[in-house]
Amino acid sequence: MTRAHQTLIRVYYEDTDFSGNVYHAAYLKFFERGRTEFLRDAGIHHQELAAEGLAFAVRSMQIEFLAAAHIDDQLLVTTDVEVIGGARLVLVQKISRDAVLLTETRVVVAAIKMGGGAARMPDKLRVALRANSP
Repeated sequence: MTRAHQTLIRVYYEDTDFSGNVYHAAYLKFFERGRTEFLRDAGIHHQELAAEGLAFAVRSMQIEFLAAAHIDDQLLVTTDVEVIGGARLVLVQKISRDAVLLTETRVVVAAIKMGGGAARMPDKLRVALRANSP
């Protein structure tokens, strides 16, 4: 993997639990925002995909929680492409604060038809992903 796409995220009160730490499910939202911004920067917009009858669905995720984030932290979400296949995309994402790794995931995303079922990613989509892969 090479240089990763980067997205900055601010932690809000709504992202935390009673202990003041970021609630574990909030990290899923942060990872999703990182993936969305990676795609947006590659010229791929969810609304345009939907108009073509396509969407991305998370097929699997492996997450490691290493340290906690807190309210008002500014987090860096990095997104690296591991595999671009015909119908799937494998990404490695990390969340850090001040160069300290807090959590990381390997996520498999599948292209699907809006009505359900797997779909092959159009060539133009795979080309855009390759051209904009970090």
